[in-house]
Amino acid sequence: MPAGKQELLDFLKTLGIHVKTTTHPAVFTVKEGEDIKQNIPGAHTKNLFLKDKKGHYFLVTLGAYSVVDLKHLHDKIGASGRLSFGSPEKLSEYLGLYPGAVSVFGLINDKDNHVTFILDKALYDHPVINCHPMTNEATTSIAREDLVKFVRATNHEPLIIQVSEEEG
Repeated sequence: MPAGKQELLDFLKTLGIHVKTTTHPAVFTVKEGEDIKQNIPGAHTKNLFLKDKKGHYFLVTLGAYSVVDLKHLHDKIGASGRLSFGSPEKLSEYLGLYPGAVSVFGLINDKDNHVTFILDKALYDHPVINCHPMTNEATTSIAREDLVKFVRATNHEPLIIQVSEEEG
């Protein structure tokens, strides 16, 4: 059984990471969450679960309104050929997540390192980053340094590179 919200929060606590989690109605898109975001300070995220032609998987986390050129993203992140969206089945298998709840926190379930994590440099420039904690019915605010600490504690090395084109 993959880790859920409580297991994630317990893991963060064992790492000495302080977070603030806000519960809210389920949101499935960036647009749906606009009212909720107004009450939660920090940068909000969107996440892309992608795979390349050789079957390598990538989780790209960027600002909620960032624009990314999917046709050329493979060059920036070192993927083999053009990227497509990973299936909901692989998202569940590798990260223990479902569409609408995709976030960096799913790396807690990727014990065999199937997924490469990419953090957009423009998002990393914000001191506080907001992510779904294994559910789209809550938002967890975490300091950027603590986010990197979490990623490394899951045995992933974050690739912090500029992937977004602009903030909209």
